[in-house]
Amino acid sequence: MVFTTTLAAALLALSTPALAAAAPQGQCANRQAPPPPVDTSEKPAPGKQAPPPLAVPAVPVGGDRMAECGLITPDGALNPPDGNTAASWLVQDLDTGAVVAAKDPHARQRPASLIKTLLALVVVTELDPRQVVVATKEDAEQECTCVGLVAGGQYTVDQLLHGLLMHSGNDVAHAFATVLGGPDAALAKMNALAARIGALDTRAATPSGLDGPGMSTSAYDLSLIFHYAMKQPEFAKVVSTKNFEIPPTGGKPAIPIWNDNKLLGVYPGFLGGKTGFTDDARHTYVGAAQRKGKRLAVVMLRAEQKPTKVVDQAAKLLDYGFELEADRAAPVGRITYQAPAATPSSSDPSVLADGGTGNSGTSSAAAAAKEDPFGVTGWIITLVVFLIILGGFVVGHQRKRAAR
Repeated sequence: MVFTTTLAAALLALSTPALAAAAPQGQCANRQAPPPPVDTSEKPAPGKQAPPPLAVPAVPVGGDRMAECGLITPDGALNPPDGNTAASWLVQDLDTGAVVAAKDPHARQRPASLIKTLLALVVVTELDPRQVVVATKEDAEQECTCVGLVAGGQYTVDQLLHGLLMHSGNDVAHAFATVLGGPDAALAKMNALAARIGALDTRAATPSGLDGPGMSTSAYDLSLIFHYAMKQPEFAKVVSTKNFEIPPTGGKPAIPIWNDNKLLGVYPGFLGGKTGFTDDARHTYVGAAQRKGKRLAVVMLRAEQKPTKVVDQAAKLLDYGFELEADRAAPVGRITYQAPAATPSSSDPSVLADGGTGNSGTSSAAAAAKEDPFGVTGWIITLVVFLIILGGFVVGHQRKRAAR
């Protein structure tokens, strides 16, 4: 009887904290998948099935508070300004990786054209900016927004990158996918890179961000992807460019391009970003700015243009982030890259480009926890049970000897 009571108490005491920690995450809406689509854009092709939702990591990437569903702010901090319509958002320090504040950061949402930041990362790591790309008829006939590529036109990778990030050209996204081995190969490379750097909520279903079966991301993941992208000089240069011109080609005139991000040149210290929209994703946004030596970035997902424009909502979140930084508020999380399987090199995207600082130890522990399906708590419980049973045998043996 004593043995049974002791065992039950030990199991209850050890298992309760784990259950309590998991409960808030389990209550989050869209924990596994984005909201249902509003149209048929995610209907699989005939003979194919939609992929299942991505697995939810046992340990929330970026810290325990990143598993929370609602508003996540430093203790004692004022709430952000009213009027923000985003279902999920995150403000981060681009230099330290600290998460300044967030709302439902790991909720699964759709990226719309923000997924082009992931495509751009593959491009800048695999293609020479001077490489010439000849646009195909299929490239030129993509569902727009389009830059205006012409079939047979010759463009450099650098020129196309401006069209991809400044004007969100779906024709450019398809041209890059073609060069990378075709849409399926390009998606495989995008998703492999996302998984490699720890964006575990992200699955690209189309290179352009048009909705497709299985499309998924989160405010945290896009913050991580943008954090890494802004460390690539070519990417950072393009998103900060206000206007650009693609020279005449294929018998067609030059193509002028203006940056779609309306905060560029308006918000003080703005460094660039990306906008997006689909019917299913609604409005999505990423942008960064610098003030007094601090560089902050904001990601907003599933936002609406009313009561104020999304860019104005983003500007207020940046202001809020800079105020928290000025007050030296404690971070609520951290942008954490996945620990690589092998010894990393300086060019490995799994390593922070600021010299390896950040959370290499934290990410290694998180990776180890994810690889161990039984979990630390499970092993502790097993050890306690073993010791209790062993103690019971010892006591019983001593009693038998005393009786003899």
